[in-house]
Amino acid sequence: MEISNMEWPAYLDEYEKLVFRMTTPRVMIDNAGCSNSTRVMIDSARKHGILLEAVQVLTDLNLSIKKAYISSDGRWFMDVFHVTDLDGNKLTDESVISYIEQSLGTIHYASAKCIDGLTALELTGTDRIGLLSEVFAVLSELECNVVEAKVWTHNGRIASLIYVKERDSGSPIEDSEKIDTIEARLRNVLKGDNDIRSAKTSVSMAVTHTERRLHQMMFTDRDYERKPIIRTNDNPIVSVLNCLEKGYSVINIHCKDRPKLLFDIVCTMTDMQYVVFHATLNTAGDRVHSEFFIRHTDGSPISSEAEKQRVILCLQAAIERRASEGVRLELCTGDKQGLLADVTRTFRENGLNVTRAEISTTSDNTALNVFYVTDAIGNPADSKIIEAVRMKIGLSDLKVKELPSIYHQKAEENEEPTGGVGGAMLLSLGSIVRKNLYNLGLIKSFS
Repeated sequence: MEISNMEWPAYLDEYEKLVFRMTTPRVMIDNAGCSNSTRVMIDSARKHGILLEAVQVLTDLNLSIKKAYISSDGRWFMDVFHVTDLDGNKLTDESVISYIEQSLGTIHYASAKCIDGLTALELTGTDRIGLLSEVFAVLSELECNVVEAKVWTHNGRIASLIYVKERDSGSPIEDSEKIDTIEARLRNVLKGDNDIRSAKTSVSMAVTHTERRLHQMMFTDRDYERKPIIRTNDNPIVSVLNCLEKGYSVINIHCKDRPKLLFDIVCTMTDMQYVVFHATLNTAGDRVHSEFFIRHTDGSPISSEAEKQRVILCLQAAIERRASEGVRLELCTGDKQGLLADVTRTFRENGLNVTRAEISTTSDNTALNVFYVTDAIGNPADSKIIEAVRMKIGLSDLKVKELPSIYHQKAEENEEPTGGVGGAMLLSLGSIVRKNLYNLGLIKSFS
């Protein structure tokens, strides 16, 4: 996206054009510079939250960020992302490339993403087997159609954003008495027998970005302070050091790669009121190493051991919340009254626990739902039970899906630059970012 190619409105004077150029991000996308990824470069004036907005655009398209170089000291912001689709391929769809250019080019002016015409239900509480089936049964009984929903679980807690509308009219739920009834009924379900204090429900007509809101809900619920139910040998490793001569705190993260990982990390840092000034991210096979140079929004680095430990716990939680535990089941069928209540009740009756769910409905009224399920204590579900559940729901409707190839790919070979003017130009811009990091003593080499 080159600003110089724009046709300026006649009423803009030269000063206004200059201001517009300075405040509008410049975006360059190149497929020639690397043999196995597409490079996305953003050059913009810096503002708090712009990194999160940029990463959000890429991850909302289900792109995998393989490498990243971030530099935003002073008043300028320069990022280079190496991205692929989830199958590890370069981006070739011109409509996707054009959308990225347009979206990143207007991130200074982007508004919160809301789902119009729907009512948002926010739920947090103690997770237990069968909880979702009870939630969806209540909504079905109260004549609420679930159009979209996302459910996360972590450390024995659950957070969910459910978008509903009136079953008969298809309108948002605006009747105050009905809203009060929904909140009360769902709160009783979440409380169960032992969660009287921490179970929470709320209703709103619009929310921020759904996944960012889920992070905020679990953070407020302090899921990061709770002990994990099942410990694994693949927990994320997070360390924090202070670089006193530069006035930064340095966060190093080693963990397994997965979609939307960088978004989850940057989202949490932003909502904890930290600013990322420099960062690098590299993937090798299914592993990621990332390094972030941060300060608090007031300009200070992390100043106490308690704050350091809190940052470590919060980032570990942010990485783990979306980690895919269990068998991935995909449901594709015509939507109907009580569908979610019936499906999740079948899971419960067969001892399956839903660890994560993504519910959506297409314009032609087709339900596209994804569930990750384990047994009652979090272990892999028995294949015979999975098949029994599929027989009950419908073998053609409910299918077991392999995880995207990002989870299984072999160690990535070193990316070799290829020819082309566009590739050379973006390689040069990427080198500027790396050189800035090198000159500040934040990386050992920019070659």
